[in-house]
Amino acid sequence: WGWRTGAHLSWDRGARAALGCPHCPGATLATHFGPRVPQGKVPASSVVASAPSDKNLDAWRDSGCRTTHCNLEVLQESTLVFLATKPHVLPGVLQEIRPAVGPHHVVLLPAGTKVLRLMPNLPCVVQAGAMVFARGSGAGDEEAALLKNLLSSCGLCEEVPESYINIHTGLSGSGVAYVYLFAEALAEGAVKMGMPGGLASRIAAQTLLGAAKMMLETGEHPAKLRGDICTPGGTTIHALHQLEKGALRATVMNAVEAATNRARDMAED
Repeated sequence: WGWRTGAHLSWDRGARAALGCPHCPGATLATHFGPRVPQGKVPASSVVASAPSDKNLDAWRDSGCRTTHCNLEVLQESTLVFLATKPHVLPGVLQEIRPAVGPHHVVLLPAGTKVLRLMPNLPCVVQAGAMVFARGSGAGDEEAALLKNLLSSCGLCEEVPESYINIHTGLSGSGVAYVYLFAEALAEGAVKMGMPGGLASRIAAQTLLGAAKMMLETGEHPAKLRGDICTPGGTTIHALHQLEKGALRATVMNAVEAATNRARDMAED
């Protein structure tokens, strides 16, 4: 994610459980995440969003959320807080909100506070995201269950060891872009053969959606599903031969590795 600007999100539920989200992506996590999460979980009127500029707050206001330019206000009104920021921005944010953090907070902060580290991806905007989170030593089952319950309306949400977070970035956070590139190439192949571009793009998207749905609903390994499509001497096996000659499999694996390693490097900076 090209995280560029700042935004905080919080919401109250019952005992003032809240979500906070500072320094979100260029399109803002407010657009991807906040207005979508509360659906069926938390009323928009209970959400507080904070950002340094008004341009990052429009999505929140349009969804009926409260807004502020004060990060401390989010902490003062919230219990559950998410920090979504580039690694080099995080120290400044932590220093700013440190006076407002108490033992009742569940927040991405150093030891001594209940820590939950989350990695979402772009399709959260259409409630079809893939998210993983890891808990720190201070976070218990209650906090993990609350987080998973809140974010389940955005898509798949799984708890994992923290070492998997960067792998998830390479697999799914960045992986969405790999899929878009493949969808583009798939559609352009059809255009080359004479199909109109708009129709080709719609069919390519539906093809990816259907294939993914079959993987999830059948639980079959993708190799098994791929084999089911191939017939001896048929169109699919001839096409797959071309993909193998182009080293598609190795190239994609290398892409996941490169993104994972970059995520690790950024976390250490």
